[in-house]
Amino acid sequence: MKTDLELALECVINIYHQYAIRKPIDDYLSKPEFSQLLKDTAQPFLHDTTPPNLTEDEYIQKLFSQADSNHDGRLKFTEFLTTLNLALVDAHKRSHQDPGHGHEHEHEHDHEHDHDHSHDHSHSHGPRA
Repeated sequence: MKTDLELALECVINIYHQYAIRKPIDDYLSKPEFSQLLKDTAQPFLHDTTPPNLTEDEYIQKLFSQADSNHDGRLKFTEFLTTLNLALVDAHKRSHQDPGHGHEHEHEHDHEHDHDHSHDHSHSHGPRA
């Protein structure tokens, strides 16, 4: 049985191919194909991830431009992965800024500790054997 992450990664590949084979039929995402992919398949995520100072279209343009490393006006699969990385980093940052989104960092411990969001939550407390 496949894990959730395995299924998600397979889904990313399948969605990429589904949009890359549109017009023109190739294995690249044009800017319109990329934009349509995000709007069709990731609208809520896109809405939550778009920085407050940008429109969704401006954010899509920014992601596309940052990922198009060879500046050929289209994204190959590895460049598309860069856009996912950028969007996920933005989403993670926003999850820390907006308590209504993402994961919460509330811990119920009977001790005080500083909470610097470094994600190193390994606590060594209590008596040692």
